[in-house]
Amino acid sequence: MPSSAAVDSPWFRRFNPSDSAPARVVIFPHAGGSASYYLEYANALAPYADVLTVQYPGRQNRFLEQPISSVAGLADELYRELQDWTDRPLTFFGHSMGSAVAFETVRRFERDEVKGPERLLVSAGRAPSLTRDSSVHKLPDDELLAEVVSLGGTDERILTVDGLRELVLPALRADYTAIETYGCTPDATVSVPITGLVGDADPNATVEQVAQWERHTTGDFDLQVFPGGHFYLADRTEEVVRALTAHLPG
Repeated sequence: MPSSAAVDSPWFRRFNPSDSAPARVVIFPHAGGSASYYLEYANALAPYADVLTVQYPGRQNRFLEQPISSVAGLADELYRELQDWTDRPLTFFGHSMGSAVAFETVRRFERDEVKGPERLLVSAGRAPSLTRDSSVHKLPDDELLAEVVSLGGTDERILTVDGLRELVLPALRADYTAIETYGCTPDATVSVPITGLVGDADPNATVEQVAQWERHTTGDFDLQVFPGGHFYLADRTEEVVRALTAHLPG
């Protein structure tokens, strides 16, 4: 395995590299999200862990690449990429769509009996076996953008700025296709402990829906509820970082 400091991958942004940190946190963004959205989290976690923030293809520095429109496809790629980063204990944190991608990536590590993450934190994401009855990915461009902006976490300028819409739409539609067509069986489990995090007023992933992640681990499960909606984490950095670092070594 190469030294983690020598690994260069377009799949990760490493805003505060730390080759001496005792642990590593991997952040999996939401649908339509990019690595830079989690810069504040990467900065806050820097004293405790080396942070890899996932950059899905089709956005920012990867906008010329073809987006991937399935959770399985994203997880397959990330599983391969992350095998170069297992020199320190791993913790996965996924928000919204990122929770499903993180879960499926853990499943691939465990399927192949490869050393992987020691804990999974899932934020604002329904339990993976729950039926998704939304079809945002099929909406016309204007309606798709308006729906995404209404949840928060997305810059409203994409509705009005010339050229910006065209840049973000392919990745956005691919991400929503990925999460809205994703599903797994009720008996799909991982052995790592899972922590669920959710806003108490989230219309897309309710407290009850996030609580059902307990069915998908044979390890421990705990649930933490915060004030706020789908992007509660934008205003709760300190509390979410505390939840993350509570399980880190060192």
